[in-house]
Amino acid sequence: MALLEELQDVIARVAQSAGPAVVRIGGGWRGGSGVVVASGYVLTNAHNVRSDNPTVTFGDGRREQARVHGLDVDGDLAVLAVETGGSQAVEWADQPLGLGSPVLALALNGGGPRVTFGTVSSIARAFHGPRGRPISGGLEHTAPLAPGSSGGPLLDSQGRLAGINTNRLGGGFYVALPADEALRQRVAALQRGETIERPRLGVAIAPERAARRLRRAVGLPERDGLLVRGVEVESPAEQAGIQEGDLLIEADGQALRSADELYAVLGRLEPGMGLRLVVVRGTEERSAEVTFAAVTGEEGEAGPVH
Repeated sequence: MALLEELQDVIARVAQSAGPAVVRIGGGWRGGSGVVVASGYVLTNAHNVRSDNPTVTFGDGRREQARVHGLDVDGDLAVLAVETGGSQAVEWADQPLGLGSPVLALALNGGGPRVTFGTVSSIARAFHGPRGRPISGGLEHTAPLAPGSSGGPLLDSQGRLAGINTNRLGGGFYVALPADEALRQRVAALQRGETIERPRLGVAIAPERAARRLRRAVGLPERDGLLVRGVEVESPAEQAGIQEGDLLIEADGQALRSADELYAVLGRLEPGMGLRLVVVRGTEERSAEVTFAAVTGEEGEAGPVH
């Protein structure tokens, strides 16, 4: 009984201290949560941001119009500039959490802040961001999250920011972006108004099974590779001559069998570097030289844009 009372005290204390920093982003079923990280700034997931000026609701019912100040879509982070009033920023944790560490997940998705308890069940968990790009180093935990909780804070037992809740994995497990030094640096860049871009071809890739089925349907032999289902206008891929229906089989000498392998190649590129692709069009192999510039865009109906 003493242990349960102690846990109740911890939850109540953290809810009281950190609860006012938790906010609601947008509204309806597509909304999410966020957390005040500095005076005038709220941190959330990029997938919660549906416009340049989302509405932010605080726990006391106050509603403010925010502005997207810094954005990292592939890393699933956004910093909003908004009048935070008297809401104090959460303190960042100074030590990474290990397996079994107790955690508290906070969200604002109806009424006052919702607080749930769990433990860290895995570290360095990989998952996929809004555009399908792999994100490594995720913090898996068991604190239950209701819809609308993504973007809210994951706190340690002292009420310090240990992560940003991001994905529901299923089976009672959830994953957060860990509030480590790398995340702090990215958030600092977003607070400076930077938009973090990573090299993107600008193509939509068909799932592997669909790719094989589509090639069979038109009488083409099966091959390992990534089938292009769509190409963004004025993207690096379009400028390099990539077309819908092409099969990407190699990137800078590495065979391509999955989108993650393509992302791995793109992730190794330095600013100003290009990319040599080997493409199969019909049955003919050809090379394509890709050069990169900042490319923006949303997911198309054909699937995540790579």
